[in-house]
Amino acid sequence: MDFSQLSQIRLEVSLYHVIGLSMVLFVTGAMGVLLRRNVLIVLMSLELMLNAANLALVGFSRFHGQPDGQVAVFLLMAVAAAEVAVGLAIIVRIFRDRHVINVDLMKGLKR
Repeated sequence: MDFSQLSQIRLEVSLYHVIGLSMVLFVTGAMGVLLRRNVLIVLMSLELMLNAANLALVGFSRFHGQPDGQVAVFLLMAVAAAEVAVGLAIIVRIFRDRHVINVDLMKGLKR
């Protein structure tokens, strides 16, 4: 098979593929939140779960042929960026005060 034949091959990504990938990403993120104790890993796992939900929303939007879901994902990505900035600021402040970012070793946010 040469390159001219490769350009004629068309791969279809169905809704089942998109939702399957979204489920795998969401479960991976959920396992990271439940099993890990490092706050940075938990924050990254939460972001992975949010991106899995965004992927599912884009998949359903494409399946139904309406751009509403894609617009909602764009707004959710802006909210997620703000959430990461605030979350990282809180983590840095806690690390400066207590020198620990392990979830089990933090008793609470009060002094």
